[in-house]
Amino acid sequence: MTTELLIWLIPLPPVLAFFLIVLFTNKSRAASHTVAVGAAFLSWLGAMIVFVRALGVEHLAEHPFASAIDWLPTGDTFLQIGVLIDPLSAITLFFVAWCVLMIFIYSVGYHNFGQPEGDHDHAGLPPHGATVHGHAVPSVEPMYSRFFAFIGLFAFGMLTLVVSDNVLTMFVGWEIMGLCSYLLIGFWYGKESARNAAIKAFMTTRIGDVFMLLGIAFLYSVTGSLSFEKIFSEEVLHALASVPTGVFGLSAAGLIGLLLFIGTIGKSAQFPLHVWLPDAMEGPTPVSAMIHAATMVSAGVYAVIRMFPIISLDEKTMTIVAFIGAFTAIFAATIAVAQNDIKRVLAYSTISQLGFMIAALGIGAYVAATFHLVTHAFFKALLFLGSGSVIHGMEHGVLHTGNHKVDPQDMFNMGGLKDKMPKTFWTFLIGGFALSGFPLVTAGFWSKDEILADAWAHGHTIVFFTLAIAAFLTAFYTMRQITLTFFGEPRTEEAKHAHETPWTMTTPLIVLSVFAVGFGWVGMPHWITGGLVENWFHHFVGSMLHEHSEELAFNLVPLATSLIVALGGLAAGYFTYRNVQSPAEDKLQIPVLKNKWYVDELYNVVFIKPAVWFSEVFVSQWMDKGLIDGILHLFGPATGGVGSGIRNYFDLPVINRFFGDGSADVTWWFGKNLRPIQTGRIQQYLLLTLIVLFVVGGLLYFLLMA
Repeated sequence: MTTELLIWLIPLPPVLAFFLIVLFTNKSRAASHTVAVGAAFLSWLGAMIVFVRALGVEHLAEHPFASAIDWLPTGDTFLQIGVLIDPLSAITLFFVAWCVLMIFIYSVGYHNFGQPEGDHDHAGLPPHGATVHGHAVPSVEPMYSRFFAFIGLFAFGMLTLVVSDNVLTMFVGWEIMGLCSYLLIGFWYGKESARNAAIKAFMTTRIGDVFMLLGIAFLYSVTGSLSFEKIFSEEVLHALASVPTGVFGLSAAGLIGLLLFIGTIGKSAQFPLHVWLPDAMEGPTPVSAMIHAATMVSAGVYAVIRMFPIISLDEKTMTIVAFIGAFTAIFAATIAVAQNDIKRVLAYSTISQLGFMIAALGIGAYVAATFHLVTHAFFKALLFLGSGSVIHGMEHGVLHTGNHKVDPQDMFNMGGLKDKMPKTFWTFLIGGFALSGFPLVTAGFWSKDEILADAWAHGHTIVFFTLAIAAFLTAFYTMRQITLTFFGEPRTEEAKHAHETPWTMTTPLIVLSVFAVGFGWVGMPHWITGGLVENWFHHFVGSMLHEHSEELAFNLVPLATSLIVALGGLAAGYFTYRNVQSPAEDKLQIPVLKNKWYVDELYNVVFIKPAVWFSEVFVSQWMDKGLIDGILHLFGPATGGVGSGIRNYFDLPVINRFFGDGSADVTWWFGKNLRPIQTGRIQQYLLLTLIVLFVVGGLLYFLLMA
């Protein structure tokens, strides 16, 4: 099989699994997850074969795997769709395939496959447990098959986006994921909070997508193409950079790049469209991992990296990108330090880490941003799945005690879980250290250090110090999370009865923890290896740039900064929280941080309430019921009067009298007066005939003689 054909096939298994589950296997849980996991495995296998073949191609950036077919006619030409594997899409395909497969396997255990149906479980609500031989045990998810169908469609959207060779089909995959995020965040639609979170995510990301679609339309109007190969050619890039738009002094490239970037602000939850991502925690934990690591938010950063040749042509756009990224990184990190929900800490961490990547792109650190995108996907998938394992273990404790008032996601209800859940603890610790940038042995250190090194080397001092503070806070809240969750003594009875999760959940954690450590080694800088080992990642992905970027020389300042903020933050987090037993003892439970800088409240006052007033009062009461209904009510009596007049003065006396009842009366009168003639006697008929003949003959005679 040719590589190009194989690339076309990679996204197909998950979408086929979606249709198979919906149409045929939805009644069988085993068949449904077998189809879904099998589909994820086939896509993974195809992705790995393509990735290995891509590694064997010299100068892959100049000679990528590509294939295209005609799709929509556009006059004399056709809009084409196709597939493309270059260094960027190859490395993205690699981490997406691994993360998706691990999440699919994990989901089998997370949704309690093999457990009995719950005593009082209902579709649209999380399972509440079942009673077996007098003991409470976990119950299987009521909508088990539905979940696997949805995440199959989710995976299809991301894989389509990654292998696309043009902006339009990339946007198609982008929108498929938008739909799936709505379906999966609101998966437990019986909960009002889940329904609201799904609507919030859908509406917020749509704001960004409208601007992105405008950017795509503008790009097509200027270039006449949406193919990456054509729009990234030197002639087109030169034209985009030189054509002014008159909008804020931006060139065509700058305005197109800014519009496309606003789409990423929505999709990757950057300020000010970040508000949907923490609420997305209402969905099942595998959904959180899909959104935060394998699909949605990664797609946003991938889109900026993919469109970097255009965005980088305008300094103003680059400045905006750098500012948004750096501000989001520190803004979200300050919120994360005060969150008590184990998943919400990770949600704000994701927003912050995405800010690192966006800021890196804004300062031109293309390779560093891509490197952090990949490493972050692995360790953040690990952390989210690890948090789900923790919650799963705590739910066992809740079932054991029967106290459902205890929140199994609140870290202050945990403690001492390292002995109860050793596999989850060690893998979560690896993921947490990678997120914190623990020196040398974790992937997060190498990718985050490269961003700081780029910022320092190219004179972006403000970005450097902003990201350094954000990195310190990252290490701090990560160690706070680990300490409150795993160290010390259990703070509740539920934590005392928590236990390790099944192998279907712990195996993906172990696999991802290998990548959370080992993947950083493929991007180790030249100065630490002494030239003995090539910086493979920099060489492979850096070849995408028209001007091949040189690896940075060693500089002590960013290295020392990385070490200080990582180790200092971890130490501060541990020593601050090792003896904290309740939220009352947590000095960081500051209202402004705990309430997320009141951004949601601000949006509620500035946007939500005016929109509700506009729709309910202005549109419904004033426009619809007042103006439109008032006009209709005026027309009603007027048209009723006109209709009555026509009926009384024209229809009844004229139409009915002369053409209706009148013609009937005339016919009746003739019939009445002619009826006596019909006597039935032959003699009378002959006599009348004779009289008629004489009359007619007489008339003819006088007429002819005259």
